[in-house]
Amino acid sequence: MDSRSQAPYKSSSFSPATTRDDGGSRAREAVDRNLSLGALRDRPLDAPAAGACGAHREQSIREEDEEEDEGRGGGHGGEGKPDLAALSAEVDAFVAGHGRDGDVSSIAEATLERFAAAVEREIALSEGKEDKWAAGGYGEPPALLTAITRIAALASALGKTVPEGASGKYTSAAHRVTAVLHRAMAFLEDEFHALLEDPRVPKPAVDLPGGGAHEHDRCVLPPTSSDAGGGSDAAPPPPPYPPETVDRLRLMADAMITAGYATECTQMFLVARRNAFEAALRGLGYESRSIDDVVRMAWESQLEAEIVCWIKAFRHAANVGLSTEHDLCARVFSGGNRRAAALGRGIFADLARCVMLHMLSFTEAVAMTKRATEKLFKVLDMYEAVRDAVPVIDAFLLSAASSSGDGDKDSSSSSSALTELKSELASVRSRLCETAAAIFRELESSIRADAGKQPVPGGAVHPLTRYVMNYVKFACAYNNTLEQVFREHNNNHNHHHNNSNSNSDNPNPNPFAAQLMEVMELLHENLESKSRLYKDPSLSSIFLMNNGRYMLQKIRGSPEINAMLGEAWARKQSTSLRQYHKNYQRETWSRVLALLRDDGVITVKGHVQKPVLKERFKQFNAAMDEIQRTQGAWVVSDEQLQSELRVSIAAVVVPAYRSFLGRFAQHFSAGRQTEKYVKLSADDVETLIDELFDGNATSMARRRT
Repeated sequence: MDSRSQAPYKSSSFSPATTRDDGGSRAREAVDRNLSLGALRDRPLDAPAAGACGAHREQSIREEDEEEDEGRGGGHGGEGKPDLAALSAEVDAFVAGHGRDGDVSSIAEATLERFAAAVEREIALSEGKEDKWAAGGYGEPPALLTAITRIAALASALGKTVPEGASGKYTSAAHRVTAVLHRAMAFLEDEFHALLEDPRVPKPAVDLPGGGAHEHDRCVLPPTSSDAGGGSDAAPPPPPYPPETVDRLRLMADAMITAGYATECTQMFLVARRNAFEAALRGLGYESRSIDDVVRMAWESQLEAEIVCWIKAFRHAANVGLSTEHDLCARVFSGGNRRAAALGRGIFADLARCVMLHMLSFTEAVAMTKRATEKLFKVLDMYEAVRDAVPVIDAFLLSAASSSGDGDKDSSSSSSALTELKSELASVRSRLCETAAAIFRELESSIRADAGKQPVPGGAVHPLTRYVMNYVKFACAYNNTLEQVFREHNNNHNHHHNNSNSNSDNPNPNPFAAQLMEVMELLHENLESKSRLYKDPSLSSIFLMNNGRYMLQKIRGSPEINAMLGEAWARKQSTSLRQYHKNYQRETWSRVLALLRDDGVITVKGHVQKPVLKERFKQFNAAMDEIQRTQGAWVVSDEQLQSELRVSIAAVVVPAYRSFLGRFAQHFSAGRQTEKYVKLSADDVETLIDELFDGNATSMARRRT
């Protein structure tokens, strides 16, 4: 068995359709069929096999050359060693003319033998040399590659001119040429693989801060690709190989493809570049995880950080990595050979499909985890990354279609691989869309489920209000993406979203805006229900005022939310706040103001009824003490609302009390009687009002001490 049959670099992860070498294999099979290697396997040690070590092969060649020189009396041209240049000219003439007459006799058997020996000797002498691939001259390929390419062409020509089953002197020479070709290809495979894995080629590396102690710090992109998500000013990444290495890879690939070894060549290249691609992703902090591992991850401590790494690595792969590999495949598999170019497109397509599909499996695992509202934003980030990768794959598909020829099997295979990748991207995008829509609707479910029976102390902003409004604020930062998500979600369910709050003259309402309206209405209904938990109607109004003002401030402070809900909704919220304010003043201060009015009871027929007046002052003092004691503990955290409430109360109560004092305070005798009934001055009342709603409960008695 020759060394190719071991295929040490092949991988079952890639489609064989792309790397099959139908044309080259048929040519090689013709050679192998006509020129059986059975004679080669039975060959004595003076004709070494392709797997022998370099020193043994070189010694064998020297001994064989000496024997041939003795047997032929000095050999070709009378020299002791084969003249490769002269032999090459004869071989080129034979290869060029074999198709016209099919006559093998146009070249001497000795020439075939000596040319094969010369090429084998070149290979043996090149092993271990650093300059084995030195150019043969200005702009010319290395001499060793030229010799290997020439013996491949010679073997192909002999396969066509030596009939199957033929015997005679040319059969032996043809076997010799075929054996050297096999050895040359084994040698070239080793060199091709070594060059692909050359440790002198710089590998991408990223120092991970903290040694993994901080999960979020693992995801640091190198400066050259930090803007891979779409920054046009990002510096291009360094090429994977220097230009001279790419040139050598191209020449080797061209020689192997010409000799019918395209399968071995493409598989080696494919596996090497896939390994390099995956190593680069690991350098960005991305580690491959099984679906079970992802599903079991805790959100805050593990999965959230893993998603951050995945997004950065996926964007890098789509926007930087694939372009780099596409360019490399195009440069290595060119050589003016249409067949090589098609193989290069196939390699890239398989590489793109393999790497990207593997990364996309992570999204499937995330979609399978338990849905929770806090996961929405990372799912949207993943959705955007997948969505943005679609035009990249479309561009590669267009390039493949424009470069392929009619009936080109390799190009069709590459288009098929990219089409499969595009289809999977669409499928993943749809799954993420459904996941994001379902998670956002979990917010609605959480609002409905929040039916707590314990009122918030002091009528403060409810935690649900804070959570929902902050959530909505962050969600509206993704307003374009969420609009796209809900539009696709609705289309996937074969209906268009209509909302009664949308303008009837808008033929295409924003589905996310409609969804947001629904959330706000649910929150409003929930807060109305919670306000009824307070026994004091005034405190109920304070609660609704606090929460309504918080919602309005969040809307006004976010252009995105304001744009989504519209000015009409904000005006409606402002109207509700004014009504809450009126309700509070009516419930609390209308009773106090009634005590300060002379409604015909205090003054009767021009005479002040002192018992009634005393009772009025006592009632006023008690009411103010009660208000100070209770409403001082109420909370209005918004400073502007707090100030507006105090000012509006003082503007009504203080003037009324000052007028009441001016009319009736003199009816009390100075001293103890006045102190007993007139406990507050107008300034005291104003100060008392200024101390309301700060969460500190005090009474007038404690205040006076």
